[in-house]
Amino acid sequence: MASALEKGWLYLINNFTDFQLASIGSFVIHESVFFLSGLPFIVMERLGYQQKYKIQGKVNSVAAQEKCVMKLLLYHICVNLPLMIGSYPVFKYMGFTSQLPLPSWNVVCFQILSYFILEDFIFYWGHRILHTKWLYKHVHSVHHEYATPFGLTSEYAHPAEILFLGFATIFGPAITGPHLLTLWLWMSLRVIETVEAHCGYDFPWSLSRYLPIYGGADFHDYHHRLLYTKSGNYSSTFTYMDW
Repeated sequence: MASALEKGWLYLINNFTDFQLASIGSFVIHESVFFLSGLPFIVMERLGYQQKYKIQGKVNSVAAQEKCVMKLLLYHICVNLPLMIGSYPVFKYMGFTSQLPLPSWNVVCFQILSYFILEDFIFYWGHRILHTKWLYKHVHSVHHEYATPFGLTSEYAHPAEILFLGFATIFGPAITGPHLLTLWLWMSLRVIETVEAHCGYDFPWSLSRYLPIYGGADFHDYHHRLLYTKSGNYSSTFTYMDW
């Protein structure tokens, strides 16, 4: 007997093409996860809620928050969406599928863990390169406009940086051609992770308190507070590359 997930998945593949699901579907899921996980931190900062867990005492102005949101919408539509559409042939060539049966959870978990490790390694070196003098001044300084980050600033960056570091995110899936379910789960977890790293709050339940190699908000907030040539903490998820 088919599970609820399989029934829902059957509806998707019967009503939409692989291309629609992989491009438009991925974009819709990305936007939903990103804004649903990131917007609460704007509200918390405005209301002063959970202030005792806020890493920095400073808060962003309403104008600065609104500027971030408006530019994100522009960049997501003009950069992220075309990237998702353009990368579809590569994924398809490497064996990507959306068809049933769904992959086993063992396969899904192994692939996603592998993607996190690969992404972190590539991101570390790419991020470190962006902190060289010329690239920081002309590209990466856009992301560092927010010395006091909040969740949505995680994807606030120069379009060139979105493409450059976006390569780290899609590299693992691009070379393995995963099932669409795996791709969507990976994308969702990566978005939640980067939003949490930029949220500006170090909660008692933060994963970094229980998993020593996980960076988290305090680790990355330190990176935003210091001068660009002295900051360190270049990794996206883990801490061992910076060690």
